[in-house]
Amino acid sequence: MSKVDAGGQMTRPEGSTASRPLTTRLPVLALGASISIFAATLGLAQQSDGGVHYLDQGTKWTQATRSDFYAADQGSQLIRLSWLKALTQADGRPFLDGALTRYGHLANPDATLPLPIGFTVAGAPGAQFVGITCSACHTRQIEVDGASYRIDGGPALSDFQSFLLDLDQSVGRVLASDADFTSFANAVLGPSVTSSERATLRQDVSNWYQRQHTLFTRALPSEPWGVGRLDAVSMIFDRVSGLDIASTPDGVIADNIKPADAPVRYPFVWDAPKQDKTQWPGFAANGDDLLGVVRNLGEVYGVFATFHPVKTQGPIGWSFDRINSANFSGIDHLESLVRDIGPPAWPWAIDQGAANRGAQLFAANCASCHQEDHHGEVRFFPLSQTWKTPLVDAGTDAREYDVLNRVASTGILKGALYMPGKHLQASDTQFNILKAAVIGSMFDQIAHHGLPRGSLLQPLDQGLFLHQPAPLKKPQDEVNEAFRADPVPMGAMGTPHPYEARVLHGIWATAPYLHNGSVPSLAELLKPDTQRVATFALGNIYDTRTVGLAVQQHPGAPVRQTTDCANRASGNSRCGHNYGTTLRGDQKADLIEYLKSL
Repeated sequence: MSKVDAGGQMTRPEGSTASRPLTTRLPVLALGASISIFAATLGLAQQSDGGVHYLDQGTKWTQATRSDFYAADQGSQLIRLSWLKALTQADGRPFLDGALTRYGHLANPDATLPLPIGFTVAGAPGAQFVGITCSACHTRQIEVDGASYRIDGGPALSDFQSFLLDLDQSVGRVLASDADFTSFANAVLGPSVTSSERATLRQDVSNWYQRQHTLFTRALPSEPWGVGRLDAVSMIFDRVSGLDIASTPDGVIADNIKPADAPVRYPFVWDAPKQDKTQWPGFAANGDDLLGVVRNLGEVYGVFATFHPVKTQGPIGWSFDRINSANFSGIDHLESLVRDIGPPAWPWAIDQGAANRGAQLFAANCASCHQEDHHGEVRFFPLSQTWKTPLVDAGTDAREYDVLNRVASTGILKGALYMPGKHLQASDTQFNILKAAVIGSMFDQIAHHGLPRGSLLQPLDQGLFLHQPAPLKKPQDEVNEAFRADPVPMGAMGTPHPYEARVLHGIWATAPYLHNGSVPSLAELLKPDTQRVATFALGNIYDTRTVGLAVQQHPGAPVRQTTDCANRASGNSRCGHNYGTTLRGDQKADLIEYLKSL
């Protein structure tokens, strides 16, 4: 085990072959010692007495860049800060009690407000909004032998669905009771609030609730996503097509909101900017700063940026700028921060002989999909050679493909450009509606403010979104045909359903595995899918031997129930990725030892 000396430095363990130094910072939590890193109610780890050990993630990843990543604004506007501070839980305690760590969010050591990592505050004094940024979903903490280790850019173990449902119910309680609303109004506006001010506040809160309640009740699935997962693509589609493109003043087209029932685990984000494709099914072009802005623009709309296009006589017929909270400079800045996050170095001893043998097994069993391949697409902002991202059908859960085929009314966006020469029909895919929203927002940003970097030529030439996954075509053919014709629709079950095969740097720190988080450890992933565990506890106690979630988690830890291969599209199938499963036990141990070193 690593040790922390009197000066706060994490010393390299005896026998370690790690080439990078390990450092730790013992944070002073602004919110006091009563706030734990994870909520006990979820059965997740509490902060250790020794503080949080910050792993070595490269020379560019410093305390300053980390703090910036934890709180940089990208334009999300979930709810007004004054409202959130005044809301209560069902038991009467403040909604912000414990800085939301009861949902598995991590306490922010730099926070001056009771908000966790990834929750932002932006706006003019008195009109500030709380929003959500990348680090809320892409910061991880694990516990080994009672010590906590921070993994920036790793997949979070938070329960986002429970957070959204509780927020919805908290606002609903305020509106359902005159006494509760009076208390709420006094907290927001002060005890001298006038009846007119109270009425205006009630209308504003009702407007927020009507829209968000419609989204939450229609989109959030009856079978919860669970800890560490969400259906991000559906939520983005539903947010853009369901809440902002009707001709009515509220912008809501309720029937456009579909159940977000294809949960995937949060991906790790280190190395992501180097890939030529991204998103689990590989549908987004990627690899330079401008494409990063485009990709993250869709993401910020999904996490509650204000988006309300207005029909105009402009060059594309719609204005997306007039009521649009997306912070382009912030989005660009966050992408630059993500570029600086390196994969976390394994902080414990590695058996170098076993790792050397494992490297040969990796080359024979894994490298064809997961090697670092520098022959991806060339990008231009800046000029760079990306890593090739293979799209491979490994027989894993296919439910996310159902989402990508969904159709909705285009509302006021009927006729809007979504590809060169292609315009939205009255009814079109939610995928194309999102493309139109992103293209329109980019045009307006250029027209009114300019772009933070680059120009619009690259994404228009390469494809704002590379393709809807076309399982019957080779990836290179899809690149050549991007924006020349309508994307090939996904096939039915029985046809290929490929997902991106990532370079595996830092893979040891990203359990549970597969894109839907259905396998708890690398050791379990190397078993045939028919032999993998059907259920496992979710928590951040880590097993360094099996490399993944330990079997025994804290009391009360939630449990994930998975399904077998009988229904590959269940959303919870542990099926597929049967690579390396026929190796001997000692060979599997060697392969895992090598994976620790990546």
